[in-house]
Amino acid sequence: MSYFGDDFEEILKNLDAHANIKSENFHFFYLGGITIKKRYRSLKDHVYDYIATEIQNGTLLPNQKINEIALSEKLEVSRTPVREALIQLASENLLEFFPRRGFIVKEIDTKKKLDVFSVVGVLDAFAATLALENLTEDDMELMEELVRKIDLSISQKNYSDYQKYQNQFHKVYIDKCCNPTLIELLDSLQNSFVRQIYLSKDEEKLFIALEQMNEQHRQIIDYFKNKDKESLEHLIKNEHWKITHIDMI
Repeated sequence: MSYFGDDFEEILKNLDAHANIKSENFHFFYLGGITIKKRYRSLKDHVYDYIATEIQNGTLLPNQKINEIALSEKLEVSRTPVREALIQLASENLLEFFPRRGFIVKEIDTKKKLDVFSVVGVLDAFAATLALENLTEDDMELMEELVRKIDLSISQKNYSDYQKYQNQFHKVYIDKCCNPTLIELLDSLQNSFVRQIYLSKDEEKLFIALEQMNEQHRQIIDYFKNKDKESLEHLIKNEHWKITHIDMI
């Protein structure tokens, strides 16, 4: 029996069969030497990103039911990519599936979040130290540009953009660690638990906390430039991912 129940297991089987047919007939299109991925896949990704952002910015709240029909109509896609996206989000612990009820936004308890953040801190710091000798001037400039975009997001109180750019900031050096297993672990944890770092109805308090985190991003860049491995590891492991505002996670 599946963790999500028999109905969920049946959904997975049906989607697997459907995906195999699509894969055999429409997996890639070739145009002028350029490989273009099938539209079927991109629709699922579009739905996934939309729902994940709604959870991230607090529009979809814990224990709230996902209305598949309304979602399909809003995004102007069929039910199949919607269902695929929901299944992926459930597998990544952002949603729960209940037979005959459907998909519900999952509520993660505080201790679980704190445990995950502590693990992410260790892994992210490890990735940074591995990437230390691999980062180029272009990488540094990209991180600096992302810090400026984060500043703008904070000034505009745009939480969604803040989340997007801060994720991109960390991914610059994570992708340069040359350890696929580590990258996969961090991506999985990021998708499952760390999309929403801080969130609060007290906007002033929230964005003060985000400003502090972005100042640490600047320090991270400085440590990379100076190849200061010990300071870099200490900051990311012991400060950057340390949750100091437990009421906002």
